[in-house]
Amino acid sequence: MAHSIGNGFPPGVFSQLTRRQLVQNGVLGAGALAVGSLGLPRAARALDEINFWATGTLDIGDDGWRTIANDSGVKVDFTDNGNDPGPVVAKLVAGNANDIYDVGGLQGGSEKELARRDLIAPWDISQIPNYASVWQWAKDIPYLTHDGKAYGMPTVINADSIIAVRDKAGSIDSYGVIFDPKLKGKTAMEDAWINSVIFTAIYLKNSENAKIAEPGNLTADELGLVMEFLIKHKRDRQFRTFWNGWEQGLQLLANQEVWVMTGWEPIVYAARMRGVDCYYAVPKEGYEGWANNTILLKSAVVRDRAKAAHQLVNALFSGFYGCKLGVLRGYVVPTDNNVAYATAHANAFDPAGVRKLAEHVKQKFAGKIYWQNTRPDNFQLYETWWQKLRNA
Repeated sequence: MAHSIGNGFPPGVFSQLTRRQLVQNGVLGAGALAVGSLGLPRAARALDEINFWATGTLDIGDDGWRTIANDSGVKVDFTDNGNDPGPVVAKLVAGNANDIYDVGGLQGGSEKELARRDLIAPWDISQIPNYASVWQWAKDIPYLTHDGKAYGMPTVINADSIIAVRDKAGSIDSYGVIFDPKLKGKTAMEDAWINSVIFTAIYLKNSENAKIAEPGNLTADELGLVMEFLIKHKRDRQFRTFWNGWEQGLQLLANQEVWVMTGWEPIVYAARMRGVDCYYAVPKEGYEGWANNTILLKSAVVRDRAKAAHQLVNALFSGFYGCKLGVLRGYVVPTDNNVAYATAHANAFDPAGVRKLAEHVKQKFAGKIYWQNTRPDNFQLYETWWQKLRNA
C-alpha cells in the first residue's frame, strides 16, 4: 500500500504496482491499468482527464469509469492511495502528490488541516447540481467544511464492525470476540489506528465499563488505557496479524488464516465471491461510522482542471456510481439518485436491491454510532502509541 513506500519507487508508481497485485488477485477490473500513465505527471494530459487518487475500494473498474466518461465527459485514471490518511496527508504536505493527482478520496477528518495548509481547494457547489440530492445528514457531517466553505464531498458513507467466518466463529455480536483467548491466533485487526483504536475503545467503553467519553477522540489517559490493552493482547499472541491494506485483509479471510477480524464491508463482498461464507456482525457496542470524502487538490485548479473535477463529482452523485459501488463493495453513495438510476436501468441494476442496500446503511446509522476521526486532538500521541504497538 502507499504507506509502505520505501522501496525506491515514486509514490504513484508504487500505488499502481499495488493495484496490479489487486488485479492479479481478481479483485479489481484489469482494464483499469490501461487507462493511466502509472500516476506520473503528464504535461500533455487533456483537460477532461482526471487523476483520481483515492481508497482502492472506491474504484469501479474500467467498465465503470467508461460509463462515467460517457455520461460526464470526464476520463478517470484511478490510483489507490492506501486508505490510511496519515501517509496521504504526508504526501500532500511534503511529497509530490499535488503534482500528480487532481482529485482525492480520503477518510473524513483531515479536510480542515489540508485547507489551512492551502493544499486543497473548496468546491463550488453551484457546479455540482446533483449535490442537492445528497441526504441532509450526510451534508451535515461537521468536518466537510472549513471557514464556511465546502472542502469535502461525502461520496461514500458506511459503518464498520466485525467480519466473521460463519462455520468457524458462529453467531457473534460483540467486539469481545476479537480478544477472546479461545480464538487466540485466529483474530486480526487493521494496522491503522484510525480504525483499530476506536473499535477497541468502543468495546472497552460499552462492555468493560472503561471510563472513555468519546471513542473517536481519546484523551491521553484514555488512549493509554486502550493501547496498553492492545499491546498486552499482542504480546499474548492473540492476533494472527495486523493486516495492512484491504487485499491482505481479504487474503487472511479467503485463506481462513483468521476467523474473525475487524474490517471493511467490501472484504466481506470479495470473500463471498471467493466462496467464503462470512458475514458482517451487528455489534451490541455500536458501529464505527465513517465517510470517505472527495477533495479537490489545489494543483488541479492551477492546472485548469477544476471544471472537470466538478463534473466528476457531479457524476459520482448521479446514481450510476452509487449503483455500481453498491454491487461491488456494498457501499452507499448518500443520494436517492441511486434508486432512480436503477429504476431507469433495471436491465443493469436491481432497483429493489439498491433500495435495500440504502435502507441497510440507514438502519446502521439509526443505532449507536461512534464517528471515525482521522485527526483527533491527540493524533500525534496516537501515532507514537501505534508505533509502540508495532514494536511490541
